[in-house]
Amino acid sequence: MRVTADRDRCVGSGQCAMLSPEVFDQDDDGLVLVLREVPGADLTEEVHRAADLCPAQSIRVHD
Repeated sequence: MRVTADRDRCVGSGQCAMLSPEVFDQDDDGLVLVLREVPGADLTEEVHRAADLCPAQSIRVHD
C-alpha cells in the first residue's frame, strides 16, 4: 500500500491526522502532510478510513 495526498484539494479538516496520526499530519496552514508514504500493514484499516472520511477526497490509497 502507498498513500498520496493532493494538497491542492485539501480543506484542512484534520480528519486524517486524527484518525491516523502515524501516517498523516497537518502543516502550519492546516493542509495534509503524508508522514509515511508506505505505512505498515497494521495501519491499513485506519488509513483507508481516513481516506474514506476525507471531506475533500484528497487522500489516495494505492494498493
